[in-house]
Order: sequence, then structure tokens, then C-alpha cells
Amino acid sequence: METIEPLFKTAIEEIERMLNSKTVVGEPMAIGDNTIIPLVSVGFGFGAGAGTGKESKNGEGSGGGTGGGGGVKPVAVLVINDDGVRLESVKSGTASVIEKVAETIVKTAQKKDKED
Repeated sequence: METIEPLFKTAIEEIERMLNSKTVVGEPMAIGDNTIIPLVSVGFGFGAGAGTGKESKNGEGSGGGTGGGGGVKPVAVLVINDDGVRLESVKSGTASVIEKVAETIVKTAQKKDKED
């Protein structure tokens, strides 16, 4: 069926557009003396289908469609500072990412206080 091909092609092109290195490795953020880089897991799924049919009463018919969905889940943050580089795992959700960033800021502030 010809009508499904452009729909399928469009779905594939959109997936290719979305999947790149910036999708799983976020933009670096400078917070104090720390650089925080979020790492995320990306998942998606899609389907496409088409069909034709013939019925004696109503004649012929055809149809097609595509659909899909996806999600992004934070899994870790990379923390870079004067002490080196470390990976902090994120247990679940955005709140945990914010908690990790806050913990990093607190740890850095405590270290500076001890040095002074």
C-alpha cells in the first residue's frame, strides 16, 4: 500500500532526528566550582500498519497509520571539579537529579570551609 510508506518514512526520520549524543549526555552545567553533566536513558517504540478491504455492501476501503511514544529517564550525573571526576547514580526521577546537584554543592561548600 502506497499511503503507509510516507508515514513510515516520516516516523523513521523523526526518530533519527531525536537520537543523537546530546539525547543521552546532557548539556554541562557550571555550579560553583563544579561542572555537572546529566546522563539519561532514552527509550522509544513505534508501529506502522496499513490494510485494504472489500465488502459487498460498501465497496472497497483502505487505511493506514503510524504511532509511537518514548521517554527520557535520568540515570546519573557526572560531577567534574578540582577533586576529579565522579559518577553519581540517580535512583529515580527529576527530584533525585536535583538532590544530587544539591548534595554536590553542599559537599563542595563544606570542603571549602574546612580548607579556610
